[in-house]
Amino acid sequence: MWNSYQTDAGTTITAGITTYTGGGGDQIHTYVARPTGTGPYPGVVLIHHLPGWDEIYQEFARRLANHGYIVNAPDLYCRFGHGTPDDVAAKVRGEGGVSDDSVVADCEAALSWIKAQPGSNGKVGVMGTCSGGRHTMVVASRVKGFDAAIDLWGGGVVMTPEQLTPQRPVAPIDLTKDLEAPLLGIFGNDDQNPPPDQVNQHEAALKAAGKVYEFHRYDGAGHGFFYHDRGAYRQQQAMDGWEKVYAWFEKYLS
Repeated sequence: MWNSYQTDAGTTITAGITTYTGGGGDQIHTYVARPTGTGPYPGVVLIHHLPGWDEIYQEFARRLANHGYIVNAPDLYCRFGHGTPDDVAAKVRGEGGVSDDSVVADCEAALSWIKAQPGSNGKVGVMGTCSGGRHTMVVASRVKGFDAAIDLWGGGVVMTPEQLTPQRPVAPIDLTKDLEAPLLGIFGNDDQNPPPDQVNQHEAALKAAGKVYEFHRYDGAGHGFFYHDRGAYRQQQAMDGWEKVYAWFEKYLS
């Protein structure tokens, strides 16, 4: 939990950009953050949002590493070319988005990468915000081996037939039956992507399928309320949400 460390513990982490073998055997960039001790440590595959593989995700990776996780945050847009996160994200949007198949392959490879690391305890979670929350649902449903999943306000989990595309051919809610990892969902009640009625539909599908899950919804919070770099940030709700993230991973990954 926040500020739960001992002041004489000497906690240190390493963090930085490297490459790993992603889907299809491609070498793609990733931001890796990890404790420097011998472990054993659980791991997290951290799925970035559509604003891109950006600095806020580097901060999220370091925050999780500081709490004892080996984090692999792959650049899911690596194959689109390079530039500022905003420039690359604009190119991805212009080309219809990254395909679900590509994200699944890269995240499955990241899962294997974490499990192969010295100091891994063999347990790995997956987590993402916004489009990364949607991708979390897709990945956790299609890839076996994740021990916990966290969807932070993932829009597009519920989709109409008209919203399906070659890149996103299946609504994640339709994959619910295949979800094996316990799921934590965190949402703002002022969000419109997903709006509260879609969160209700998602919860109903999880209940009907008998899945292990918890949903938490925050009044006074909209889309992206963890993001301290923009006006959507809501400090009280965000910090409470982070406490729930830590508790979920502690419960299922330790």
